[in-house]
Amino acid sequence: MTPERRQRLKEVAFRRQSELTVILENVHDPHNIGAVIRSCDSVGISEIFVLYTESHLTEEHILVGKKSSGGARKWVDIHLYFDPDACFRHVKEKYGRVLATHLGEAAEPLHNLVLTEPVAFLFGNERDGVSETALAYADGNFVIPQMGMAQSLNISVACAVTLYEALRQRLLAGMYGENNPTPEAEKTALYEAYLERSDLKNKNRRAWRVDGEKGE
Repeated sequence: MTPERRQRLKEVAFRRQSELTVILENVHDPHNIGAVIRSCDSVGISEIFVLYTESHLTEEHILVGKKSSGGARKWVDIHLYFDPDACFRHVKEKYGRVLATHLGEAAEPLHNLVLTEPVAFLFGNERDGVSETALAYADGNFVIPQMGMAQSLNISVACAVTLYEALRQRLLAGMYGENNPTPEAEKTALYEAYLERSDLKNKNRRAWRVDGEKGE
């Protein structure tokens, strides 16, 4: 591995945002999942959560989305859950706040949110949005302001818009540099993991793992 490659991996690892993540609930289209993974990698997210409660959804949907992730799946871990309680317990233990995209009366415009604090963004599927079951775990709702006739965006587009508002706020706060709250030991561990993943013999390594009822 060249010194330039090592430096690139170190820079990526040390910019990761350990207090920012995404939860996808019952997203059907594998290409949407892949596009979300790519956006997450782009803004410095190192792990996301996928929750499947519909029986026809399996880990194969994540594997099929490999191409649309543009190689980012190698660098973003995926926690796959089939039990909502287990999923949100894991998320809240680490990220505290869950904000859902939901057109409720109490929903706040995205740009009014303070996104420099720990947060997990919850997105529902393409047809039904976030379920009532998942909403029960949310600490708040938000909407992306829109000025056209359409009242919703494609899930992967909505996620990208949301994440880049978080990136904008975190850049202004210096959180991709000296004000990154991620502990040094965690950054170093992630760098070492990326060195391993970059190795040619690990080029087919699965960057996701299954947790919850079906994964045990």
